[in-house]
Amino acid sequence: MLAGPRPSFNSGPPSQSMQQQPQAPYPMYPNQFQSPTVPPNFPVNQQQPPILPPNFSGSQHYQAPVSSNHQIQSHPQHHTSNQQPSSSQFPSPSLNYTGPQQPLQAQFSTQQPNLTGMQQPSVGPFSLQPPTHSLTSTGNQQQYQSQASIMPTEINQTFMQQGTITSNQFGAPPTFSNAQFPQPQQQPPPFPNQSSSSMSCVPQYQYLGSQPPYNNAPSSSFAPISQSPPATSYSQQPLPLHYPNQPNFYTAPTKSGSQLNGPNAYSGQQPPSGPNTHPAQPLSSGSSSYSGQQPPSGPNTYPGQPPSSGPTQQTYQSQRIDPDMVPNVVQVLEQSQEKIQELFITNAPGSIPPLAATDFVCQDQGSCNPRYIRSTTYTIPYATDMIKQSHIPIALAISPLANLRSDEFEPPVANFGEIGPIRCYRCKAYMCSFMQFIDGGKRFICCFCEAATDGMIENFSLRENSFSPITDTTVPPEYFNHLDHSGRRMDWYQRPELCLGSYEVLATKQYCKDEKWPEPPAFIFMIDVSYNSVRSGLVEYICHILKNELLNYLPRDKDAETSNVRVGFATFDKQMHFYNIKNTLGQPQMMIVSDLEDIFVPLLDGFLGSPLESRSVINSLLDQIPQSFANTQETETILAPVIQSGIQAFKEANCSGKIYVFSTTLPIAVAPGKLSNRDDKKLLGTDKEKTLLAPANNIFTKLGEECAHHGCAVDLFVFPNNYIDLATISEVCRVSGGQTYKFNYFSIENDGERLLDDLKRNFQRATAFDALMRVRTSAGIRPIDFLGNFYMTNATEMIFGTIDSDKSVCVELKHDDKLPVESNTYIQAALLYTSISGQRRLRILTLALTVTSSYTSLYPACDLDTIMNYITKVAVRSIAVSTPKSIRDSIITQSANMLACYRKNCAQSTTAGQLILPETLKLLPVYVTSLIKCDGLTGTQTVTTDDRTLQMHRLMSMNIKGTFAYLYPRVFALHNLEEDKIPPPMIRCSYDRFSETGAYVIENGLVMYIWLGSQLSSTFVQSLFGIQTSSHIQAEKCRIVDLDNPISRNVRALLNLIRNERNSYMKSFVIQQRDSVEPFFKNYLIEDKGFTGGASYVDFLYHLHREIRNILQ
Repeated sequence: MLAGPRPSFNSGPPSQSMQQQPQAPYPMYPNQFQSPTVPPNFPVNQQQPPILPPNFSGSQHYQAPVSSNHQIQSHPQHHTSNQQPSSSQFPSPSLNYTGPQQPLQAQFSTQQPNLTGMQQPSVGPFSLQPPTHSLTSTGNQQQYQSQASIMPTEINQTFMQQGTITSNQFGAPPTFSNAQFPQPQQQPPPFPNQSSSSMSCVPQYQYLGSQPPYNNAPSSSFAPISQSPPATSYSQQPLPLHYPNQPNFYTAPTKSGSQLNGPNAYSGQQPPSGPNTHPAQPLSSGSSSYSGQQPPSGPNTYPGQPPSSGPTQQTYQSQRIDPDMVPNVVQVLEQSQEKIQELFITNAPGSIPPLAATDFVCQDQGSCNPRYIRSTTYTIPYATDMIKQSHIPIALAISPLANLRSDEFEPPVANFGEIGPIRCYRCKAYMCSFMQFIDGGKRFICCFCEAATDGMIENFSLRENSFSPITDTTVPPEYFNHLDHSGRRMDWYQRPELCLGSYEVLATKQYCKDEKWPEPPAFIFMIDVSYNSVRSGLVEYICHILKNELLNYLPRDKDAETSNVRVGFATFDKQMHFYNIKNTLGQPQMMIVSDLEDIFVPLLDGFLGSPLESRSVINSLLDQIPQSFANTQETETILAPVIQSGIQAFKEANCSGKIYVFSTTLPIAVAPGKLSNRDDKKLLGTDKEKTLLAPANNIFTKLGEECAHHGCAVDLFVFPNNYIDLATISEVCRVSGGQTYKFNYFSIENDGERLLDDLKRNFQRATAFDALMRVRTSAGIRPIDFLGNFYMTNATEMIFGTIDSDKSVCVELKHDDKLPVESNTYIQAALLYTSISGQRRLRILTLALTVTSSYTSLYPACDLDTIMNYITKVAVRSIAVSTPKSIRDSIITQSANMLACYRKNCAQSTTAGQLILPETLKLLPVYVTSLIKCDGLTGTQTVTTDDRTLQMHRLMSMNIKGTFAYLYPRVFALHNLEEDKIPPPMIRCSYDRFSETGAYVIENGLVMYIWLGSQLSSTFVQSLFGIQTSSHIQAEKCRIVDLDNPISRNVRALLNLIRNERNSYMKSFVIQQRDSVEPFFKNYLIEDKGFTGGASYVDFLYHLHREIRNILQ
């Protein structure tokens, strides 16, 4: 980490600060905007050391030479060429192999994208047999030749060539060919207004330059904004590329351990074998691997689906594809993570980031960190027709408060004083690193609307969508600065808005409600004190953890010693009880409200109080609540008036915040929002199930809208023993931006730790209050659809009562006109919000993408993680209007069309029987296999209506890492853990990967299972659970005991690591092999056939290939 004073951007003349501070190095200049006629010149005597990331030394990948003429060293360009195979005929229909018997990794070499636009042969990520390769060298170019083809299924002969698998049966399974994209030769991106064909698909450029010293920069000063609490004053100084953390939010430290994912790369080698894996054996001549016959298909299955069987006993006699030879997530992630050795630098438009779950470090140099915004493709098609033909959605996944690594830096906070944020006069876009200043700095050209703005600074109210521009046509003196020889402002590195893709700025009063500074947010706790809540011990436990734990975890700014959050308390059953906790009182006072038709808060002063000033009164209250209701016999409860009273309290206090509601039963008391039991399990899994998953009325939806309007959200904690109609009551959480937590059959022994952990995480995660977000785009495209948990009053602005670091939204883009080919297009998301300290801020996130008219450039730039996040959200939203079957069919059709378009436009030279998968989409079939049979999308009678609703709401707000974990659960072996290798290597999500003598853990971010084999050693059971035999284990009640032995320590360390990486505490269930509950566990093994229906991964490949062939025909 870099040490030193925190940089700031609001005060002090630049000339003084720049003379005292070291010169910032010149960054990668693809982001600089200069006159096309004036190329950058770098004097020889002004060289600077290369830009280094935190915790990286100059010897680690960053010894790039910097010369006076700034020469760029490009990597060799790779091309592919067709190789005509020599075929030989065999009389037997069996599959034979005559290729070389040597490891695949020694033969396969990933090729680089070809940007010439010419037809390229398909070289893919996987093959049934090792392909043959030849390497020729011509000058500085290396040419790889690869042939791994697949026979047409209608041919009545069997062809065999080296490294080729063919079949002679009609309808037999497809053989697989690797489809990998040609890679471009690295070269500098063009200067502004200079076209280059290579910019249509640029994976990443990393250029290092030198910055000439700026010793005579003009002065610039601001009058800092004074907010309540007052903003911190900073001294003007250069902004280093790795600036220290800014006091944005108080959050728990980000875990930077080993992650799951990596960039799309697949070397073609077989997955590593271990004691519990079954690697594919090479086929010898004369052997038969697959029978060529299809098993009969049944309901909810696809043709060719094998029967399920136990571990190490499952055979694939009826299927023709070895599961070890198809693309698998585990191998791709392992190989991708191994290749992550350098920074991901955002200096070049269209730079394709690593996979979302990859452990990588990002350096912001123009575009924002991909953890904030990811695109389904980083090369945008130039026209609508190209999108329609490819069926690739053009969408963004935006998580504006995403957690960063500990060695990355939060967006810095700038203070422009009373002039407010700098914006484009025409399109209202905020200043970013891609704006170009002209006329000596008097004007700038907007990269979004291409207007030459007269530097106007506008008093613009984002909420009212109105503005009053200043009449002066010149840049105000407070913001003016001269340009250097390359056309950049002299203070380029002193201002985060000019050199970074993500920054924050303190807002002016024009961005506040009624032009009044907001108060710090408050938390209100509403506790159910009915009979069920008291009997289960919930009331006593909540009061205990609030008093002794949670009030000490109230969020605060990182530099603040104490929290500014105020708290309030109320209880309810059939009526409301409010409590006065004013610090001048000796004891708390209770006020009862029984008129629920027009609920109100009877306290104008004293309901909200500071935990520091009123701590003694609060402690006394939390001690008295369990005693006051210990003998209650009231079983009926209310809910809508409870939430309404919380909204009223925030409105009267003129502040934003959160309402924490703890409820145990269906609200059946006579009051607004009364509900009845409408559950009908017979409708689950049928076309009529959408009636159960839709709200019974719009009361709670209206409450959610009112919450969002007043800047507050509801976090609902339910503890039901029966149906509680989450489809209706959780609407208030969905619309306001809150979250729902569910604890079935609550008991302190089994669920107390989980409740406490969930509340701590809820308090500590970065949260924005009273938020509004708008997405702006370059001319020619615009946002048309928005997916997530929020409220909208118009077609452009998303309103959140709160939004936190775990939440994400998707925005679909549409073309209004054709885009200039080989140009750039820009995306900007602006989040206006109130911080935890009460400051009104704007967070600006900007992303630059490229434009192409070539499919060979489009597919290599796709991001499968973002595509699946978007498809998942669209599918969940469709549940309200479509049947489960139509949703599944729609997902399969879209997937098949995406792959068929690639086959048609990028792999025309292949035969009809080949299944060609693009490198970036090769895991699409396995993710779709999981999605179409997951509980959140395709429920059955084994999943309750409330649990189904809970998963749907989680999926709609889930970020990309959460979607990945949900669609492909992680599996780890527990019986062979080593202390220095935690987490251990992942295991594929299939039952036949398990050993009867082993123990495994599987988790998908929502639930965790520990599976014990029938032959597991009793020593392991004793060391882990503290019992002699596994026969005494109960699925839900069994807990891992804190024992002092290596097995117990290693397993607990792994489980804690997994839980720390997830957004909520995952309860663990212990499952034994051949238990009655084991079939439910098997539903999470997504590569196998589903327990309640759904094809296996291999069988889905058959079905998908058939769909592709039908489309092409």
